[in-house]
Amino acid sequence: MKEKLSIVPFSMLVIISVLGVALSGVPGSMPTEDLNSGDVAWMLAATGLVLLMTPGLALFYGGMVNAKNVISTMLQSFICMGVISILWVVVGFSLAFGDSIGGFIGDPRTYFMFNGVLESKPWPLAATIPLVLFAFFQLKFAVITPALITGSFSERIRFTSYILLACLFSMFIYAPIAHWTWHPQGFLFNMGVLDFAGGTVVHISAGCAALASAMYLGKRKTDQMHTTPANIPFVLIGTGLLWFGWFGFNAGSAVSASGLAASAFATTNTAAAAAGLAWILFDAFRGKKPSAMGFCIGVVVGLVAITPAAGFVGISVSIFIGTIAAIISNLAVSWRGRTSLDDTLDVFPCHGIGGMVGMLMTGIFAHQGINPGNTTGNGLFYGETKLFLIHLTALGIVVAFSFLGTFVLLKITDLISPLRVSPEDESIGLDVSQHEEKLLVA
Repeated sequence: MKEKLSIVPFSMLVIISVLGVALSGVPGSMPTEDLNSGDVAWMLAATGLVLLMTPGLALFYGGMVNAKNVISTMLQSFICMGVISILWVVVGFSLAFGDSIGGFIGDPRTYFMFNGVLESKPWPLAATIPLVLFAFFQLKFAVITPALITGSFSERIRFTSYILLACLFSMFIYAPIAHWTWHPQGFLFNMGVLDFAGGTVVHISAGCAALASAMYLGKRKTDQMHTTPANIPFVLIGTGLLWFGWFGFNAGSAVSASGLAASAFATTNTAAAAAGLAWILFDAFRGKKPSAMGFCIGVVVGLVAITPAAGFVGISVSIFIGTIAAIISNLAVSWRGRTSLDDTLDVFPCHGIGGMVGMLMTGIFAHQGINPGNTTGNGLFYGETKLFLIHLTALGIVVAFSFLGTFVLLKITDLISPLRVSPEDESIGLDVSQHEEKLLVA
């Protein structure tokens, strides 16, 4: 029996659309003083690069699943570009970057419906670009984070329930952590936590949410557990797009066309290369054949691990970060395979643990000579303990908040709209059961 679409989501979009007109007002003039055209041009390009990562992720995940779930898996990433974009304009940007309420969350009234964004002064930590450009750069991070989680529950979640979960996660997990870490009044920011481009905000939060999701939803049907990837060339192309887009993710987080952006660009590429090689060489050392899938997964782990450190560590150090992250995540994937945990595409071992490794490596190898904006101090490797201990504390806070908070949101979502598809729908495949579409295989 076909499930009737609820009128609630459509009604909400109509109400938001009407509010957009009713609350639009007449914008004042946009501030132009102290804007730098080179920085603006680079940040426009970087924003586009980060958006490209979400289609890249769709291909990366879509190529790994069973052929009857490719479309549904890819759509779970693409839909975030629509849903989270609207949510960000309505209230998401305010929750993450609005006037701080005790260092924990932004006031949702600050930029509600994006009012005041065009005419406001630039963000204090991005003083040479318009606030609206900073807001849309940050939007792309908010878009990809819930999409990352989808790999943990691939092939068994109802599409409508997933959309609700993505919205709740974005407002109640992602936005608070972004506020804590990147807002000048955020409590982690004031503790001295260094997260250059989202190792904590994006990858640890998504990885721990993925772990909670895999545990809550349980295993796929036994006959679905061991499937051949539908399309490994999709995985290769997706990896290429992610690698390319990650330059906007990391180098763009310098929020300027500067030497720091160039340094972050270099560490990003180097860590990715080292991790891809480390993954397949470690596989070979353990008696496996080097594989395209292995190289691609390793590259992504390296990109994840260098993200918090990209603008704080030297280029040669990024080789070590990529290598050690790939080895640890590779071992974690092997461990996960021996447990009953059905994290379908190993989101927690790759993004969660990869992000944790990157955060700790930042606490070990960060140096103020690379980035004078680091006012916390140098890393453990240089004989200072303050930064490393701060990162250990922050790691525990973010892991606990993301994991436990997501578990609560999963329960709330399940009460409103059941999360799992029926066994029959799972056997048919989500492409047909959820979307009435089918991948044509030649």
